[in-house]
Amino acid sequence: MTEQEVSPLVTGEETEPRRQASLSHPAGAPPVHHGRPTSCATTVTVIVGFVLGGAALTVGPAWWLFWTGAGIVVAAGLFGAAVRIFDDWY
Repeated sequence: MTEQEVSPLVTGEETEPRRQASLSHPAGAPPVHHGRPTSCATTVTVIVGFVLGGAALTVGPAWWLFWTGAGIVVAAGLFGAAVRIFDDWY
């Protein structure tokens, strides 16, 4: 049999030095706004409203609890629109 060439990846040797990714933005790039605390709070509030409304439908249905959850979702949606949550996506 002939000898096979062993890859540097198998032996653990590096053929080229690793380079770190650049963390800076190119000139003229728009500022990044995703992940603001108001966006996270709005998202969590909407999820809580949906879970509350869904739980209300499974335990009865408890219509007062369902409409409370729906109101929470609507209020969080209005708050999200007021703080311009849709400007946060990439």
